[in-house]
Amino acid sequence: MQAKPSTLAALLVVVVVVVVSLFGTCVVSATATREEAYLCDDTEMLKRYPGTAVERLRNVQERVRGLSTETLQGDWPDVRRKLLWAGGLRDLENAQPGKGYTGHAFNDYNHVDLTTMRMDVADEEHDGRIPGIARGNPLGEGIRIASTPDLGPGGSWSTCQNGAGEDPPHDVAHVQFQSAIAFKLVWCPPSFDSFVLVDDDGELLNRGKPSGNLPPLQHRRANYQVVEGSKYARACGSD
Repeated sequence: MQAKPSTLAALLVVVVVVVVSLFGTCVVSATATREEAYLCDDTEMLKRYPGTAVERLRNVQERVRGLSTETLQGDWPDVRRKLLWAGGLRDLENAQPGKGYTGHAFNDYNHVDLTTMRMDVADEEHDGRIPGIARGNPLGEGIRIASTPDLGPGGSWSTCQNGAGEDPPHDVAHVQFQSAIAFKLVWCPPSFDSFVLVDDDGELLNRGKPSGNLPPLQHRRANYQVVEGSKYARACGSD
C-alpha cells in the first residue's frame, strides 16, 4: 500500500529534525506547526539553559501575547499587576523582601526579567560572577511563596537584568538559575513612556504605553541602557 502524501510529509519533517539533531542542531521545516517549532526550540533552549521550566515559560508567553492593547495602555499599577499575573506571580506588595515580596517587580530599571525556573534550581545562589548583584542572592523561599501553580511546573520570579546586554546574557536568570527568560520589559527611547515585552531571543511578544504614575524616568532610561545595542533592545525600533 502506498503511503499518503500527507503521511510522507509528516515523516519527512520528523526524520529531518531527528537526523539534524544528531549533529547538535535542531532545524524545523518552514511548514512545521507551532508545536513542532516549539519542540525544536525547547530542545535547543534546554541545551543552553537546563534550569528552564519550559512548559511554564510557554504558558507565560501565551498569556503575554493575549494581553490587549487596552490593558497595556491602562494605569501603570493595573498594568503591572497584569504583568505579574501573566508571569505566574502573586501581587504581594505587603510581604517582606525574601518572603514573597513582588512590589519591586517591573517597578525599577533592574527587576524586569520574568524568569521561569525548575524548582530544583530555585535555591541556587549567586557565586559573584554577575555585576552589581550581591554574592548569595537567595531567592528560593520567595519564589515558592509568590509563584502561582496554574501555569505549570516550576516557579516564577522577576530577576535582575544586570549583565543582560552581554552576549551571551550574564544576568541572574541565565547564570544563577541557568534559565531562559519568558519575557523582559524594556522601556523604549526617546521618551521612555512606552515599553516592549520580548522573549529570550529578543522577539516581540507585546508592547504597551501605560498611563498614570510610571516608574521614575531615571529608572526607565537606565532600564534601556542596560540592554542598549543588544538583541533585547531591537524591538524598540520596530513598529
